[in-house]
Amino acid sequence: MNLYYSHVSEFRVRYSETDRMGYCYHGNYATYFELGRVEALRSLGVVYKHLEDEGILLPVVSMTTQFKAPAKYDDFLRLETTLVRTTNCTLEFNYVLFDQNATILTTASTVLVFQSLHQAKPIRIPEFIQTILKTYEIHT
Repeated sequence: MNLYYSHVSEFRVRYSETDRMGYCYHGNYATYFELGRVEALRSLGVVYKHLEDEGILLPVVSMTTQFKAPAKYDDFLRLETTLVRTTNCTLEFNYVLFDQNATILTTASTVLVFQSLHQAKPIRIPEFIQTILKTYEIHT
């Protein structure tokens, strides 16, 4: 199912996230994307902690990132996280990271799979989440 649900997170690059040149270390971007998707899902009423309490995990199975310009220490960043697609057991997110001047720094996408904690196997998206996501279905 194709979807469109977008959420914005804003934050600053902290000193501890930078290298000697003052650039944000590339490994931190995965953390930024996690922040974006966790908050996007929370805004829909889907809380990671509640899923985990129910024995449902949501690991990342793929991630692609395109770096266009560096984020630097103390930059104020705006992360647009968009939920774009779902299958029976996966969610796909796209990300666009901007600096305070609206320059695109990074684009990325991730695919996550719903997984049973106890069986370590993919499972269907829980019904209550499917119901929420139907609201954002787009027909192309």
